Amino acid sequence: MDVLGLPMPALRGWLDAIGVGAVHGPGVFRGLHHHMDLERVPNLGRHLDTIRAHATLATAEIVERHPAPRGVVRLVFRLHDGTRVEGVVLPNPVRPDRATLCLSSQVGCAMACRFCATGTLKLTRHLLAGEIVAQTQAVRRELGEGRTLTHLVFMGMGEPLHNYGPVLEAVRRMQADLGIGARHITLSTVGLAPQIRRFADEGLQVTLAISLHAADDATRRALMPVNKRYPLDELLDAVRYYVERTKRRVTFEWALIEGENDTPERAAELGRLLRGLPCHVNLIPLNPTGGYAGRPSDPERVAAFVQGLADHGIPATVRVRRGIDIDAGCGQLRERYLDV
Repeated sequence: MDVLGLPMPALRGWLDAIGVGAVHGPGVFRGLHHHMDLERVPNLGRHLDTIRAHATLATAEIVERHPAPRGVVRLVFRLHDGTRVEGVVLPNPVRPDRATLCLSSQVGCAMACRFCATGTLKLTRHLLAGEIVAQTQAVRRELGEGRTLTHLVFMGMGEPLHNYGPVLEAVRRMQADLGIGARHITLSTVGLAPQIRRFADEGLQVTLAISLHAADDATRRALMPVNKRYPLDELLDAVRYYVERTKRRVTFEWALIEGENDTPERAAELGRLLRGLPCHVNLIPLNPTGGYAGRPSDPERVAAFVQGLADHGIPATVRVRRGIDIDAGCGQLRERYLDV
């Protein structure tokens, strides 16, 4: 049983079922989520062995730290079965006492996007809800006193909506137990249309980010195989449903690849595709990965693309590339320990 991923009612029921008693639910809950240590739960002593015998205490131990300029740190987490995932701590540039965690939802990834290093690993397994929560707990300990984890982004290893149930439960746990507001949580997806519709009905106010990168089906299929299953018309219909249900603006992510998707014509295509949608486009020059030969767009082409979107009334922001020298940029997480 993945006890770290259980909400309070389910935890109480489980404790009752194993003979510990539901009365210990609040104490065990605090021990797991606040103290991060069951030994500190009052009056639990004689039940510890019973809990440990029946529980999978999901862990995410930090076993490697790779610092970069401006306070960025790439972390390698070892999970309870020895598999590893990566995450990135990004300090707030204005408030250095605050930080964002880019966390993982799967070991590897099945989506096989051409420009993403994680996709070259293929999918090993889904993470448990508790393993996702455990990443945030490990980083909270790492930050220590005086620094706070304020934002979470599911942009690490894996496709969050492919691991739907555990990710959803982890999001709810992190809201309830870590006090991180829904609007400070971003979930990035390659565009699994049925799951986007399902997610729209969950009533969560998290930020949805769509990894888009092309505005025509032929180009997107070449970059992202998922487009064969969920072409742009189907994806955009799901996004419109999400906007209608949640009343939230959607973010579209676009890695600018020189000569491939960064021309004025491509900007115009994107502007027409997104016309009428309450949205924002995040642009980032392509980060280098070992298995893809594409090059990042230069500043002049980036500026022209931003202007092209503005001409169609689409707001866009160019994201600062941080951590690329330690393989911590978007699309670079690849369990580098495998290459050692």
